Amino acid sequence: MKIGFVVNQIETETAGYSTTMLSSAALRREHEVYIISVGQLCYLEDGKMGAIAVKAPKTKFRNLDKYIEAIHSPEIERIHISSDDLDVLFLRSNPCEEFGERAWAQTAGMVFGQIALANGVLVVNDPYALMSSFNKMYFQHFPETVRPRTIISRDAEEIKEFYKKEKRKVVLKPLQGSGGKDVFLVDNDKNLNQIVETINRYGFVIAQQYLPAAKNGDIRVIMMNGKILEIKGKVAAVNRKNDNDIRSNLHTGGEAIHAEITDEVRMLCDIVGPKLVQDGMFLAGIDIVGDKIMELNLDSPGAINAMNRLEGVDFGAEIIRALERKVEYQKQYDGKLPNAFLATLNL
Repeated sequence: MKIGFVVNQIETETAGYSTTMLSSAALRREHEVYIISVGQLCYLEDGKMGAIAVKAPKTKFRNLDKYIEAIHSPEIERIHISSDDLDVLFLRSNPCEEFGERAWAQTAGMVFGQIALANGVLVVNDPYALMSSFNKMYFQHFPETVRPRTIISRDAEEIKEFYKKEKRKVVLKPLQGSGGKDVFLVDNDKNLNQIVETINRYGFVIAQQYLPAAKNGDIRVIMMNGKILEIKGKVAAVNRKNDNDIRSNLHTGGEAIHAEITDEVRMLCDIVGPKLVQDGMFLAGIDIVGDKIMELNLDSPGAINAMNRLEGVDFGAEIIRALERKVEYQKQYDGKLPNAFLATLNL
């Protein structure tokens, strides 16, 4: 299998990123691996998607630090490829990290992914669905039973009214964002105007019901093909806790510990699964607090490294195996299976 991983910028990838672990897992399974910065994608005159890609060396690395060091090496092989050279394009760039002078990069992976799809490449997650889901409004299309009470607005007075209804304790965050950036717990009237103004600089403000269970952190669950990713009873999940911050994200200081997967957690995942399948969302990160889902991560769901470590299994290899099966089915059906259907085909 020939697989390309699209990232924001190769230079900023680290050994701790789940994408690094996934591309390494593909390499260990003896696939050809290409890593592509989103800015190195292009449209070729023959109508194909092209790219300047780093070709991962087929070397057995001792660890991911050594692997990413090789990827960053000035001597690494960089080659021109087209969609003809790929079986799978794995979109792993995070549009929420692209602001200011790089705003052009927010949807670039999705746009060029659509070209690759038209050229017969399996693209995950489905790029058409990703185009409509790269901000948090997508989450509002899921059943109300799984979501906290929420309004989305730029009107400070409307947000204040919601704040009062919620007994003066809400979470505010930008409509487009990830990784805990600009997420605030508001329980003081004096800070409300300033926080709304801060978030308004980036667009719309999400005002969300505060869930007391947030003091215990959140549970990040990885879903694949619309189901919880699970290997021999080991679930791809992690409890992220941060005693000093409302944000549980690992890169903001959150601690990763073993997650207890209750019937309630499984029920929430079961409810969102059908829409993920319908939309061709091969891999999704579901963030659960108490009896509600707080967020979905569909662009580059992470924390899989921590899950591998805590559960003692290789979830990355299982994800690559699932892609292998999809490529085989695509070949058997001579490329006629729709991308969104194939992306979540679970056989």
